[in-house]
Amino acid sequence: MNERDKSPLWGGRFAASPAEAFEQLNASIPFDARLAPYDIRGSIAHARMLGEKGIVSREEAEELVRGLRAVLEEVEAGSFEWTLADEDVHTAVERRLRGIVGDVALKLHTGRSRNDQVALDLHLFVRGAAGEIRAGLLEAMRALAEVAGRHGDLILPGYTHLQRAQPILLSHHLLAHFWSFARDLVRLDAAHESASVSPLGAAALGGTPHPVEPALTAEALEMRPLVNSLDAVSERDFALDLLYACAVLGVHLSRLGEEWVLWTSAEFGFATLDDAYSSGSSIMPQKKNPDAYELMRGKAGRLIGNLNALLVTLKGLPLGYSKDLQEDKEPLFDSVDSVLAVLAVLPEMLRTASFDGASMREAAGGFALATELADFLAGRGVPFREAHRAVGELVRRCEEAGSSLEDLPAEELSAVHPTLADLPRELLTPVGSVANKKSPGSTSPGSVEEQLRKARELLSSSTARGPEPPVR
Repeated sequence: MNERDKSPLWGGRFAASPAEAFEQLNASIPFDARLAPYDIRGSIAHARMLGEKGIVSREEAEELVRGLRAVLEEVEAGSFEWTLADEDVHTAVERRLRGIVGDVALKLHTGRSRNDQVALDLHLFVRGAAGEIRAGLLEAMRALAEVAGRHGDLILPGYTHLQRAQPILLSHHLLAHFWSFARDLVRLDAAHESASVSPLGAAALGGTPHPVEPALTAEALEMRPLVNSLDAVSERDFALDLLYACAVLGVHLSRLGEEWVLWTSAEFGFATLDDAYSSGSSIMPQKKNPDAYELMRGKAGRLIGNLNALLVTLKGLPLGYSKDLQEDKEPLFDSVDSVLAVLAVLPEMLRTASFDGASMREAAGGFALATELADFLAGRGVPFREAHRAVGELVRRCEEAGSSLEDLPAEELSAVHPTLADLPRELLTPVGSVANKKSPGSTSPGSVEEQLRKARELLSSSTARGPEPPVR
């Protein structure tokens, strides 16, 4: 390779080579090399379009495609040699292509700019990443549904303000997370959809005088063609959509993780993690730490931060490409990698955990049953505020006496309010409380069974998207 070949592709305008420190700052190759398969796929579509439109000969187009496939084989085999002098993934691929097919490689960039090229690479990456995350999330949802179905009779206290509130079925609790994740699927699908637009044809920002056909490249990539060339190279909404989906999913994962950190503590004692998904202490031999759930909780901060980082980067940019947009990749890559790492362990962590049904049921009793008394009175015509006050006074007296609602004799209950003389005693048990719920979507066994049916129906109708289609 001669010295001219080593200079930047844009070096003709400059009399001197870039300073080393600037080259280090300017280069994106250390992180955007992972876009190589997407870059090559887009270049193959572009080369075929150039041949079809007669911008290059059909023979030249086929030679470009042959060379690009050879470059892809090196990338996938790990034998491709990356250098900082390549500056970015596009230049690296083009340089290697020239080494394989010769000077015909110099025609590949006809009618195209790095501006629409990098936008396409990122569109394809986001679309593929949304599909990968979706597949991982569906597996976590399957695990939640399986565990919920396997432990349909376990009861634990539901909480408000982290205080015991009312008894609920464990399956009801797990399915609450399932439906949160179902909404995350919708956001991931929206990110996939917004990324399915090809910016090729925009060139630098205003289009190109070459008779390119954006619809051809878009069709080859299973995308929609651009509408406005300036918008196509400027917008990163699709990246924001995926970062937002990851951030909200991260919040949902963090809330689930927080509960498992609590549940597996000695103070709660509701659940135990399998050894394969626990960590120990370097000094305290007895420790069994829920590190995976803690990391799940901790990563939410990064996911939220990555969304904010790109929002702030974009907020002051004029239309057109600015080098600030090089900062769109690392937050995006980090969010995708973080979410996939969590989803890789979550399903089996859920499936292999065990529950202490006795501890959970004991915690679900006591004053967590007080609302049953108030609702019973209200159901017999007593104004609810009057019922609430009467039961509240009863709870206070029990606390002072160190007694429990379940153990109160019938005469003490009726002394609070005569109507309580007719109270079925099974209502003052966690099982009776749960069974007494009538409203749709409630924690009653029948309602939860219907939720499980809907969850399984959603899973059976949701097909996990595979990776991006192979290079053709």
